[in-house]
Amino acid sequence: MSKDMTHYLHSNGILHQTSYVGTPQQNGVSKRKNCDLLEKTRAIMLQMHVPKAFWSYGVLTAIYLINRLPSRVLDFKSPLEVLQVTSPKLAHLKVFGCSCFVYLPSTKRDKLDSRAVKCIFLGYSQTQKGYRFYDPLQKKMYVSRDVRFSKDTLYYPATGQEEDDFNLFSLPSSSYYD
Repeated sequence: MSKDMTHYLHSNGILHQTSYVGTPQQNGVSKRKNCDLLEKTRAIMLQMHVPKAFWSYGVLTAIYLINRLPSRVLDFKSPLEVLQVTSPKLAHLKVFGCSCFVYLPSTKRDKLDSRAVKCIFLGYSQTQKGYRFYDPLQKKMYVSRDVRFSKDTLYYPATGQEEDDFNLFSLPSSSYYD
């Protein structure tokens, strides 16, 4: 820490405490929050069979959702509601990883090209009022509000590996113990 920061904290009556190096158990709150965030990310990605390559978008979407969900700690208000004093709108929320068709403006296509491109929904734009999409065929990212969602349609089909993963953790048969 710099001397300026130490002086700032001291002058504002803030007691700055640090943990010992190599003792993550002292960071219980942040460690639990990280676990919670990864659990939510894993859930939204596994639900729609989104590849692990999109994990960063899954984390950003999980954070976006957490900030809009009611919390018992905040008397069943969302963090966004506490900061903005108004309830957040939830009608725009969509299923992470679903298939969707993003409209392409006439300036981005030829006369005979399709007017929309099939993409995978990857969350909410942080810089614009729109959704974030990826077109795996063209390897292009899009941000748009002009889109049709197919919320029940997987972009990536189930591989069947999910059942194999479950069997890895299932209990052995009783004959194993005989």
